[in-house]
Amino acid sequence: MADKLSPKVSIIGCGNVGMRYAYSMIIKGAARELVLVDYNRQKAEGEAMDLSHGAPFVSPINIYAGDYPDTANSDLVVITAGRGQKPGETRIDLIKGNAEILKSVVPQVVKYSPKAIILVASNPVDILSYITYKISGKPANEVIGSGTVLDSARFRFLIGKHCNVDSRSIHASIFGEHGDTEFPMWSKAMIGGVLFKDYCKVCNKENCAKQEDAKLNEIFEDVRDSAYEIIAKKGETSYGIGLALTKISKAILKDENSVLPVSSLLDNYHGVSGIYLSVPAVVNKGGIRQTLQVDFDMVELDSFINSAEQVKKVIKASGF
Repeated sequence: MADKLSPKVSIIGCGNVGMRYAYSMIIKGAARELVLVDYNRQKAEGEAMDLSHGAPFVSPINIYAGDYPDTANSDLVVITAGRGQKPGETRIDLIKGNAEILKSVVPQVVKYSPKAIILVASNPVDILSYITYKISGKPANEVIGSGTVLDSARFRFLIGKHCNVDSRSIHASIFGEHGDTEFPMWSKAMIGGVLFKDYCKVCNKENCAKQEDAKLNEIFEDVRDSAYEIIAKKGETSYGIGLALTKISKAILKDENSVLPVSSLLDNYHGVSGIYLSVPAVVNKGGIRQTLQVDFDMVELDSFINSAEQVKKVIKASGF
């Protein structure tokens, strides 16, 4: 291969999520070199060819299929490899199956790119991020899960739709597990610096304030269950997570110090340690610079502790 172009990003897994992410990275001009690795080498080659033919329309980028040696000296390695849950299969069985995939992938990633930040998108992401961290032997700050970045984007979109406000003007996050025990942080949700609950009182929608609690619950349930609905309708989710991964990647590659609800290893976060969950974290070229301790209200704190306990149970049952 020619000399490395920087930043260099390698994608492990050329399924729908991996390729939506690749396409988003190209459109955003976020990488200069993109390596596609998949157990089906021909598919990776076809994807690389197809993406490369858009060269006249995007920022210069070298895209090619490769094997692990081709990923050498990557700045960022994004793992999207894994399989979905089969009918009748338990979550533990899914985790064990995907953990076996990680056992073959992660040592190769670390061998060829020991200094790379590893970003995990495979599901269940919090548990697989923890397993990746354990297998890799890397510092915890260099192994990140995509966490609830997409869930929080869905949250902001739905709040914006309800309030008829640009979702980019909304600051609101989903925390905890990327899954059924995630929870919304309504106590700190803001629209243009105004607390959401205060905004509700002046939004001028008929009966909005009276129906506030029911509407808040409806919005969160739509966030939590949207992936199920999308999968039921089209078989998978990929566009949203592709964009979310690009957001995280840019924070790393461009050393942005962005605050994002990624999944990271917690150390005495409201008493929780030793597992990956999503809380606000400052993300830069070193990975997780720090997590930000937020003040939960009592309902949120109970939800956070519950989420942690459930994830711990699954990790223990999985044998890790």
